[in-house]
Amino acid sequence: MTRAVAAVAILVALADAPPDLIFHNGKIVTVDAAFSYAEAVAVRDGRFTAVGTNAAVRALAGPRTRVVDLQGRTVIPGLADNHLHGAGGGPGVDLSRTRSIAQVLAAIGARIKQSKPGDIIITNRDWHEAQLAEQRLPLRRDLDRVAPDNPVVVVRGGHEYILNSAALRKWKIHERTAAPEGGRISRYDDGTLNGELVDRAKDLVPIADLRVPLGLGRDRTVDDRIAEKVKEYQTLHAAGLTSVRHPGITPNDFALLAEMKKRGLLTMRVNALLGYASQGEYRQDEGDEWLRVGGIKISIDGGFEGGWMREPYEEPFGEGGSYRGLQTMTAAMLTSLVRTFNRGGWRVFTHAVGDAAIDEVLDAYEAADREKPIAGRRWGIEHAFIAWPDHIERIKKLGLAVSAQDHLYLAGPVLVKYWGPARAARTTPVRAFLDAGLPVSLGTDSPVVPYPPLWGIYHFVTRQTISGGALGADQRITREEALRAITMGYAWLTSEENAKGSIAPGKLADFVVLSGDIMTCPEKQIEQLQVVTTVVGGRVVFETPTLPRPPSG
Repeated sequence: MTRAVAAVAILVALADAPPDLIFHNGKIVTVDAAFSYAEAVAVRDGRFTAVGTNAAVRALAGPRTRVVDLQGRTVIPGLADNHLHGAGGGPGVDLSRTRSIAQVLAAIGARIKQSKPGDIIITNRDWHEAQLAEQRLPLRRDLDRVAPDNPVVVVRGGHEYILNSAALRKWKIHERTAAPEGGRISRYDDGTLNGELVDRAKDLVPIADLRVPLGLGRDRTVDDRIAEKVKEYQTLHAAGLTSVRHPGITPNDFALLAEMKKRGLLTMRVNALLGYASQGEYRQDEGDEWLRVGGIKISIDGGFEGGWMREPYEEPFGEGGSYRGLQTMTAAMLTSLVRTFNRGGWRVFTHAVGDAAIDEVLDAYEAADREKPIAGRRWGIEHAFIAWPDHIERIKKLGLAVSAQDHLYLAGPVLVKYWGPARAARTTPVRAFLDAGLPVSLGTDSPVVPYPPLWGIYHFVTRQTISGGALGADQRITREEALRAITMGYAWLTSEENAKGSIAPGKLADFVVLSGDIMTCPEKQIEQLQVVTTVVGGRVVFETPTLPRPPSG
């Protein structure tokens, strides 16, 4: 570490006034171009003013400077999530800790005992069947055992509902109901409905009918909503996040964040992708370092159970080997939208899971590029689960970024069932992206994959999954690559690489103190590291009780 510290010490910038804050006696992983290390940092007015040796930085302290002894702990740049809908949790039935169908039913049954006959029961969405011993969904007949009279809507991720018989009756969904274009109504082997509604089929259940039972009706005040958001961001700070990118938010959501910023309550740096029907009130890149319009979010296919594929699924859905997933938007409509937004100067990011979906996204982007070049304007693809070499070549030619998430960590065994071992092992091929020189950032898609960013780093470094072992070991990346992607990779994605993503004088003072050394600890310990302190703009936004001094070496 000595040579690295010496190299960084020359970056120490003498300030006109003493720093507000000094952290010293640590291992500072700067994530600069040389991936240098330092011992101490100084902060004033929300930005780093010095990075270097203990002696050089401590010499800048004034009488009012707060000096924090890191006791040998590791400091990294603030972590960023490139695709985060929310922190998980909420007022619905919590299934995140369930590990079997029986536990799922017990959790739902407990809520029913607290409810009246006929009350609608809704779950939170931050869980997945891969966490269950049975590795399957709780379907209609399972739910009917504990809920014969109450309509139950089990929400799974962002693409799927499972309804019991009472819920199917309430919303008049039956065997003769036609699945909407871009949706699927699933069935048991005997042809009867199993309660599963995928993607556009979810629209058969009016969203307004679900919001009121959760206490999310129109009677909530702005203050109520702000209090909920403050709590959510506190949860994310505790996981080490200092920046998040919210995909597909509404104008009301953006206005709420703007009000939080106005009141001084926004502690998270937010890059907002607007839904493609919601951009009229805003301009591309409107905002500042706290809240900015990042572009437009479009979606063309489903999730785990609906990714649009070149080749059929491995027959989990009883459709005679013909099921290839779901197109939630036609290719013609996507191309029209993309061309229109390109003409208007917008940056576009499109959700694409399957390889056929990526084909259609690239076709649309290329059509737009022929009218007005998009290369260098930092457009991107969200997810890009099944990207093959021919995709990667086209992505590079267009100058696109890849916004990748750790879905495989959670859903590995289920993806093997859906797509077979070869496609499951290929899911999110970050090694291939990086080897091709593509800009890559990392995230979680929480609450679809409701796990801390350190768990995601562990997954990308090891390709381990929660319950299915390692998949696609050839796509492992190094710790340095993973840390770059979740810091500087994110900053590049949001055109902020000169303002954040690494620890350097002049950059925003967003950083995280960890309980151990993420660069040298055993791999399994990466997901077990604790966040000790999170700092955003020089302000401590999360701090744990003092932990024991970390072991030396």
